[in-house]
Amino acid sequence: MLRTAPIRSLHRGSQASRGVKVPHRTFLSPRQSSSRPLERYNINRLSRARSEYDRDRTYFLAAGAIAGFIGIIYTGSKLWTAISLQKKQKQKRSQSEAGEEPPRGVAQLDSAGGTGPFVTEAGTKRKMVIHGEDGQELVPTGNSTVPEFPRLLELQAPPSSEPAEAVSASAKTGGSLSPVASTLHDASGVEYTLVGLGLRSVSFLHINVYVVGFYVATADIAALQRHLVSKVNPIATTLVPSERDALRASLLDPAEGEATWTELLHDLRCRSAIRIVPVRDTDFHHLRDGFVRAIQARSTAGKNAFGDDSFGEAMRAFRAMFNRGKVPKKKEMILCRDAKGGLEVLYEDGSGKGRQLLGRVDDERVSRLLWLNYLAGKKVASEEARKNIIDGVMEFVERPIGTVATQVV
Repeated sequence: MLRTAPIRSLHRGSQASRGVKVPHRTFLSPRQSSSRPLERYNINRLSRARSEYDRDRTYFLAAGAIAGFIGIIYTGSKLWTAISLQKKQKQKRSQSEAGEEPPRGVAQLDSAGGTGPFVTEAGTKRKMVIHGEDGQELVPTGNSTVPEFPRLLELQAPPSSEPAEAVSASAKTGGSLSPVASTLHDASGVEYTLVGLGLRSVSFLHINVYVVGFYVATADIAALQRHLVSKVNPIATTLVPSERDALRASLLDPAEGEATWTELLHDLRCRSAIRIVPVRDTDFHHLRDGFVRAIQARSTAGKNAFGDDSFGEAMRAFRAMFNRGKVPKKKEMILCRDAKGGLEVLYEDGSGKGRQLLGRVDDERVSRLLWLNYLAGKKVASEEARKNIIDGVMEFVERPIGTVATQVV
């Protein structure tokens, strides 16, 4: 029987494919993997990632809002404090000009000279001195945490200290100094007079750290007077306003001021002290780091003078004195420099034991560089303290040499 051509070709194709095994998928056969890429989406994971992103974004925005709110409150409180302090100062000045009596329990002393209540003829701001309840003479600091500093400070004489006559005699050998006023050095200690004070602050936020005051031994003020007066006018015993202005400008100048104070500290070596009282809780390590940075910044300028091994040993001894714990606010620390330039650190923790000696460094270069950090240079620890100290120096040179120890402020 004849077959058509399409049927024959189909039959031949079916015969040729009999040797090829064609896979057939059944219910129990495994699923064959496809050659096409398969994209699998985990909806739960994507949802969880989105939720975490929204949560972190919310936390970040909330932190920014809180930081901005705190910044506004801090800035407002600082402005409010400054405005309140300014109002109080204006009120005090108006009361002084009107002749009103000071508050009960506080006796205000009279100030000599000047056209204003505490201003001298050359524009020097004279220290306001008040009497506390126990009769002690106090100088207001302008800070609410540490409101006053004592005008007179009495310290036990260190064993290596020399009396004021010895300082004057050694200085007199050069033919430039005359005998200083009678010494106040006795068995009870050495009396120091406050020259100036100020507030130490750090960072651009002006965070207050401590109040610092610079004291000079009362018996050595005459030697300091004569040295400063002779620097401007060798034949004078006191300076007129124009000469005081010239001295002030030289002390404010970074280079001239540092040279003048370096000469005073290195050659004249009047006994002096720096009193530090924190206005917030701190620790010895924080204070030590600030002192060491200040000393190193000034010692790098003169490697020949400060690059020997003895200076390194002195700095190690200085660091060791501050290997201690916390320093609560209002606790007193005194850095004392004797007539040989030796440095002693005293600390009173309020335990009733009085001032305790933390240690001593005999190398005078350590105390000299530390003192310069408050007195002169392009950058000082407290610009307010530096200017106030210079105002105190102007009070010294406007009086006849040898009369400051008995002055009535």
